[in-house]
Amino acid sequence: MANAGAPKVMPCALAIGGLDPGGGAGISADLRAFAAAGAFGCAAAAALTVQSTAGLRRVRAVPARELTAQVAEVMRHQRVLSVKVGALGGRDNVRAIAKLLARHPDIPVVVDTPIAPTRGRSRLLATDAVETLKGELLPRATLVTVNVDEARALLGEPVRSVSEAHDAARALAALGPRAALVKGGHLTGANAVDVLAVQGEVIELRARRLPIDPTRPTHGSGCTFASLIAGRLAAALPGRLDRDALVAAVRWAKRVHHAALARAVDVSVDGRGLRVIVF
Repeated sequence: MANAGAPKVMPCALAIGGLDPGGGAGISADLRAFAAAGAFGCAAAAALTVQSTAGLRRVRAVPARELTAQVAEVMRHQRVLSVKVGALGGRDNVRAIAKLLARHPDIPVVVDTPIAPTRGRSRLLATDAVETLKGELLPRATLVTVNVDEARALLGEPVRSVSEAHDAARALAALGPRAALVKGGHLTGANAVDVLAVQGEVIELRARRLPIDPTRPTHGSGCTFASLIAGRLAAALPGRLDRDALVAAVRWAKRVHHAALARAVDVSVDGRGLRVIVF
């Protein structure tokens, strides 16, 4: 008979990314998404930022040795069943995380690729780190998620249509990740179409486009979507890395993310800040 007094065993999902003091994006958003997916959220800060829903002011990368120590400590002592990687700041951190994840090949890794903020001029990934991201980190990923601007930064080609998103998803998958997701939120049309390339197949995920003011998009939506996928892999499909499990996690996250976008809230003092996602 099971011990009635034994604590519930819970899977962990680990976010590695930027700290947003305003709470709308970065590891704060990651932790909320993990909880919504049923995973216990852990977080390692790769970059410290000065930002709020009004925009990003400054970014400072955490030293690679300190970042590695944070991640290694959590992975050594807690049941980390998935990892989500976001803003890393600079090349040293990209390289350090790629090397560390190489030692854990059985843990699913969702790599989001924030490079520039929705508002603000500071970069979340240094220019000289982009090639390192492509060559060293993306091949370690179970899934890479990009918006159309990030796809262009990584591939050098614009993504202006769903057809071009198909091409971009295939090109990203060819860089080494198990799968690649090109998000269609920045495209036009009645539906927001995300394109998933996995094992030679391309899948379209459609949702009715929400009537959102283009001057006030939702802050942290990319962080949240990627973390919903990672959280789902940890909580609902632990230990599974097959194609069907991954597609199921992406479809679940798409539904939950779309519903959350529809009820995004304003936390600014003057009504002019970006909206944020809550669950």
